[in-house]
Amino acid sequence: MKKIFFATICGALFSLSLHAQTYVLDKTIALPGDAGYDYLSIDKINHRLYVSHGTSVNVIDLKTEQPVGVIADVKGVHGIAIDNKANKGFISDGKSNAVVAFDLKTLKIIATIPVDAKGPDAIIYDPYSDRVFSFNGDSNNSSVVDPNTLKQVGTVALSGAPEFAVSDGRGKIFNNLEDKNSLDVIDSKTLKVLKNYSLAPCGGPTGIALDEANHRLFSACRENKGMSVVDAVSGKVITTLPIGAGVDAVAYDPQTKLIFCSCGDGTTTIIKQESANEYKVIQTLKTPNRAKTLALDMQTHKIYLSVAEFEAGTRKTLPNTFKVLVYKQQ
Repeated sequence: MKKIFFATICGALFSLSLHAQTYVLDKTIALPGDAGYDYLSIDKINHRLYVSHGTSVNVIDLKTEQPVGVIADVKGVHGIAIDNKANKGFISDGKSNAVVAFDLKTLKIIATIPVDAKGPDAIIYDPYSDRVFSFNGDSNNSSVVDPNTLKQVGTVALSGAPEFAVSDGRGKIFNNLEDKNSLDVIDSKTLKVLKNYSLAPCGGPTGIALDEANHRLFSACRENKGMSVVDAVSGKVITTLPIGAGVDAVAYDPQTKLIFCSCGDGTTTIIKQESANEYKVIQTLKTPNRAKTLALDMQTHKIYLSVAEFEAGTRKTLPNTFKVLVYKQQ
């Protein structure tokens, strides 16, 4: 009887644990404009969400979850990087082959920095080197910008076409290469590629996230509909988990040990990290089709996905349908 009672209690606690980590739709934040969309980025210090949107960036106050501004007149927005040390943000402008700097407080554009590359796409700030890196999909390299002088100060030659990248804050940047099914390990000081890790069986890697404590990388891949867990030190692929189709972004929450993979097929796969080498899918969150990019608020544990409605069978957005969807733990 004691064994049965103990098993019942354990089962109930396990059920409550899973229920507590289930995500549900919290609210919708409507945003103006009918253009396309790409990356989202969070300023943890100023509690703001930056949402790429065609030729502009919509800015949302995360405390009120209301729009508070727009950064306009950019040719073609892709990503947004935040440098709180310099009080500046940086936008990768793929159409003008430039990085656009703006003031984090006023949201005013400070400078447009031409880069000697084509197609700036992903962009990150690396605190170790105090530099901004744009990853240029059409020229297989990364442009390096000094956030203080607002000048390009270097270029990193990459092993293939770059997608998302993540910094470990200790001198290394990990960058997925979509066409090579691998990732580059970059020294952010010397601007050299130190290593290249194969991601097989991963094919077409896009989003990447990092578990700093356990030295684990999470690379999400479109071709095999999988998320590969990679040892950041050795490059060994530890395991690959099934996710939805058309994945773009990945985020990792070190407090809840959850990994989020947002997919264009109308799902976000949520994976639980049991240990550094053990993982399992715990929820397939239903989202609108083409809600493929997300950002995670580490303080509230909410996730934010941008999406619009489209004319049937086309990539043309319907007027006044662009929005950010907010999901929270139940």
